[in-house]
Amino acid sequence: MLIARPDGLVLDTDPARIDRDRVHGWLGSDAYWAMGRSHETVMRSIDHSLVFGVYRDDEQVAFARVVTDYAVFAWLADVYVARELRGRGIGTWIAEAVVAELAPYRLKRLMLATVDAHDVYARAGFAPVRDPQHLMALSWTPEALSGTRPDPAGGAVTGSA
Repeated sequence: MLIARPDGLVLDTDPARIDRDRVHGWLGSDAYWAMGRSHETVMRSIDHSLVFGVYRDDEQVAFARVVTDYAVFAWLADVYVARELRGRGIGTWIAEAVVAELAPYRLKRLMLATVDAHDVYARAGFAPVRDPQHLMALSWTPEALSGTRPDPAGGAVTGSA
């Protein structure tokens, strides 16, 4: 997908065009939901996602990624717009492009999480989950992420199961 706006911004889904180091800089040091995310983790997340980049004169100015099975479900994640370009509708434009890109697959659900950008995503058709009590999550602790996991007997086990 390649879309141009009248203001000269271009949205592209070509993964080869993503400025990976810039995306890591944004996510790892400026995005509240991804602070401290390692370079390796950001690279792996890009490699296993449908990516959306926004460019101004070949300089990347925004990023988003979608994790999907292309059959039933998708998750919109890591939407980031460079600080100097916020407030210009770029986040909504990305969300609309994601919806358009996934529309042919007739997914049952496209989800995202946000603390403070509900209006941005509402303009692209997103709404609060009707029955949030049906949703569950498993969040790993820092210990689990570092390779140790709790032992049901009360100790700690190193390594993976």
